[in-house]
Amino acid sequence: MSAPRILKSGIVDVTFGENVTVVEPVNLYGCNVGDNVFVGPFVEVQRNVTIGKRTKVQSHAFICELVDIGDDCFIGHGVMFINDLFSTGGPARGNKALWKSTKIGNHVSIGSNATILPVSICDGVVIGAGAVVTRNIDEPGIYTGSPARLVKKFGH
Repeated sequence: MSAPRILKSGIVDVTFGENVTVVEPVNLYGCNVGDNVFVGPFVEVQRNVTIGKRTKVQSHAFICELVDIGDDCFIGHGVMFINDLFSTGGPARGNKALWKSTKIGNHVSIGSNATILPVSICDGVVIGAGAVVTRNIDEPGIYTGSPARLVKKFGH
């Protein structure tokens, strides 16, 4: 029997803005974190991710590569971002050309245990807890369910 290869979580090659709070343990690498951001424990933020100013990322969230989160957002506990749609019938297995990006606007709140596929979400959106976002969201409002659907429009 051979010994396992053990990789340690930690903070590596991260660009931090001013007044950032990070609660360990976390796994942050190759990402950009804006001013006044809060990152809770047991969060992973992968490379090529940007988190905007004054955004809060609660515990157990997973933010994969190619996600851009705007300013003044809230990412609830256990939120999962996806960048691989298994378009060839299984995982891309390192073929990053198959991965897709996600863009989250400003003032977006994503409830606990929501799953966000590669989409674009406009400013001023609330995603309900447990929702699965499978399509772009272009209109401010509240979206719930699987797949997530608009349940309440916000006035302008």
